[in-house]
Amino acid sequence: MYDPRHRYPSMVKLNFGMRRASLLCQMPTNRRLDLIAEGLPIILDSARGFWKASQQLAAQPREADVLEGFAEEEAAKILILMDIVRCPPKLVQGRIGVMVGHFYDHLARIIYAEAQRWKPMHVAQLREYVDSERQAHYLEGNMGEYILPNWSVARRESILYADIEAYEDGVPHWNRPTGVAFPIPSPVPAALRVAEALSAVGAFSRKGLDAAADAWGHLDFRDKEAHADAQRLTEQMLTRLVEEELPSEAATQHDVGVLYNSWQMPMYHFEFRLIAVPLEDLQRERDAMLWAEAGY
Repeated sequence: MYDPRHRYPSMVKLNFGMRRASLLCQMPTNRRLDLIAEGLPIILDSARGFWKASQQLAAQPREADVLEGFAEEEAAKILILMDIVRCPPKLVQGRIGVMVGHFYDHLARIIYAEAQRWKPMHVAQLREYVDSERQAHYLEGNMGEYILPNWSVARRESILYADIEAYEDGVPHWNRPTGVAFPIPSPVPAALRVAEALSAVGAFSRKGLDAAADAWGHLDFRDKEAHADAQRLTEQMLTRLVEEELPSEAATQHDVGVLYNSWQMPMYHFEFRLIAVPLEDLQRERDAMLWAEAGY
């Protein structure tokens, strides 16, 4: 008699369903780029949907903020995948597993989105910016009187969830999710603008990903590489896209400008996990601020 329990060995772990981007790690380059090219327009449609919905909720600022955050994080997933594409072939196999982790990590996605607004001179400075955003706790107030959790994570969770929270004094209280209404609409997030520009110039097509990989794959953005290097490689990529007639009819010079000025240098070597900050370090920083305020 057939027993369905015998179909699979009892110790086999089933990895079916969502959150399977790790399969990219096991694919040869061509198949990986095929799958990424298939997915980029899907992610962009998702980001666009969240953004458009957020703009319809002027009377519900908290819900609008949540959807704006979702739009930014979806756009950031595009940027993470494009960094996999931009990673030199000799490096990608050693970095792709970590980068797939970034794809699913909220803080990594938030930092990727924020990074499109930054103007670092070189990779080392960009890494300093990223590390600053990874601090698990920081001091707030004129004299560092408050120890607060990582701003990006705390803001995301405080908007999303009603929950019990406590700070340095240990007193529990409820977080009430709220938003702030602004008199003018929010600007399109930089991460979404970059994603839209990449789509418009044809970089999401299969041939477009080849153009991106070929242009960026010869330079390892590790330390001293600068914004000028990124602009030069962006130009090489765009030249190839135009030669192959890949930009859409909707592509404009504005899209080109967005890529030159806002598409951040590759971050495939970076870490995005929270950095634990020892309490004694925060206390020393607080003492220094107090002495500085006292004039010593």
